[in-house]
Formats: sequence, structure tokens, C-alpha cells
Amino acid sequence: MSFPPSPRARSGPRRRSLLAVAPAALLVAGCSAGPGDSGAGGGSRPSAADRARARAARDSGELVARYDAVVAAHPKLAERLRPLRAEVVRHAEAFGGTADSSPSPSASASGTPGSGKAGPSASPAAVPAKPKDALAELAAAEREIADRRVKALLDAPGELARLLASVAAAGAAHVYLLTEA
Repeated sequence: MSFPPSPRARSGPRRRSLLAVAPAALLVAGCSAGPGDSGAGGGSRPSAADRARARAARDSGELVARYDAVVAAHPKLAERLRPLRAEVVRHAEAFGGTADSSPSPSASASGTPGSGKAGPSASPAAVPAKPKDALAELAAAEREIADRRVKALLDAPGELARLLASVAAAGAAHVYLLTEA
């Protein structure tokens, strides 16, 4: 027996909500690893899990620097970005990295529109002159890092995969919040 379609009109960011939940769905689909899956064979090289954790911590640290640069260039955005930046600091700490808990006063706002590319590898000082463009670039950096974490969680051991999925979902939510007017 088929049920009639819901009379409720579909409104709101349905697709975006799905994208925010996708990393968690990947986790449930089979990212649990046993305790022996996370280490190297006793060599001096760090394990794949350690390298993934270090990369995630570094990415979060670079993202904090990008938030600081945007706030330095556009002080009117500080209140809007403060909670998102605080989350990114906690993400860096969760991966074992360190990030300043307060915006750095030395962040430069000397960027020009179109300088640098959107992404965490771009110089944090290269902030677009328009606040809307700066937010779009910050959202692109969040999206790139979240996508990278989703890919990394497939090869990560259980606990790290759960952390990567959680932080990737938070990053997807940040993208949504940064792109909403």
C-alpha cells in the first residue's frame, strides 16, 4: 500500500541538512575499526592515524588563522564569526593541536580582492575587501577542509573516524552559516 505524499510544503535547507548529516552517515556505514587497525608496525614513522590526526590539527589551526585575518580586516564581522572560530579552536585541540583561544592582534588586513585562492593553503592575510567576499572565501575554506576530513575518515580507525565525521559535519554547518545572509 502506497502512502499519499505529505501535504506539508517542503521549505528550508533540506539539501544542506542532508549534506551536514552525510559524514555521520558514512560513519554508521562502517567506519568502526578494531584496536589493532590504527598503528604502524613499530617503526619510527608515525602511523596513518597519527598523520591524519596531525593533518586535521594543522588544518584547524590554519582555519583559525583565516578567521583571525577576516576579523582583523572586517571588525564588523567579529560578533558573527566569534562562535564559529571558537568551535574551530576546539576542533584543533580535539585533534591534539593548539590554537590561540583569542584572535591574534597581529593579523594583517592588507589583502586585496582576488589575491590568493580560496582554501586553507592561501595566505591568511589575503582577505577580500568586501565582507561578503571574505565570508564566501572563509566558507570555501571550511568546505574544502570538511570534504578532506570526510575522505580521511574512510581510512581512519574507529575513534578517529568518529571525530573526523563529527568535525566534518560541524564544518558543513559552518559553511551553511557563513553563506546565509
